Amino acid sequence: MNQRSRTLVVAVLSVALTALSSCSALTDMASVIASLKKLQFKVDGVRDFKLLGIDLGGKAALSDFTAGDALKAVQSYRSRKLPVEFVVDILAVNPNDGTGGSRRSASTLTALECRLLIDGKPTVTGNIDRPIDIPGTGEQSVVPLRLSLDLLEFFGDRRYEDILGLALALGGKQRSAAKIALDAQPTVSTPFGPITYPDRITIVSTEFR
Repeated sequence: MNQRSRTLVVAVLSVALTALSSCSALTDMASVIASLKKLQFKVDGVRDFKLLGIDLGGKAALSDFTAGDALKAVQSYRSRKLPVEFVVDILAVNPNDGTGGSRRSASTLTALECRLLIDGKPTVTGNIDRPIDIPGTGEQSVVPLRLSLDLLEFFGDRRYEDILGLALALGGKQRSAAKIALDAQPTVSTPFGPITYPDRITIVSTEFR
């Protein structure tokens, strides 16, 4: 084999190896993406709910407000402002635990861009404060989401008593996560870079999705 032939063979082999390597990388990427799409989420509950800085955690009715807090709430309602802040705890599960033919792999949730729904009504948008590791063990991880909004901006057509009742239902002593949902789009980190789920999901309190 002359020099020219040897050069040609080397070039062909190089191209072939590059192609095989690229195919392998693409296959690995597809496998990683497919497994990451199995992350599931569920609303666990609401905590640290504050209305005008007033902690509602121990309150079940308007009668539980002190005179000073009740006056503060009435005056704020009359000025058309009722700001609240709270934390929504989301449970995340990574089922890639190595069983059932899946490859065990951890994931890092780098973003959870979402819109809060209250009684089905779209309100504010939010995101997580920091990346959160979701281990590939099948166990539940807590993802805290801090949110704030003005209730009158979205429920200004309701009476004072009804809006306070809504606040207590969301963050009071007998609070329930059933009134809220999250229209979300997760982003996770991978060896190939960040991957944002192409389809949005509605995170609810009744089941993992």
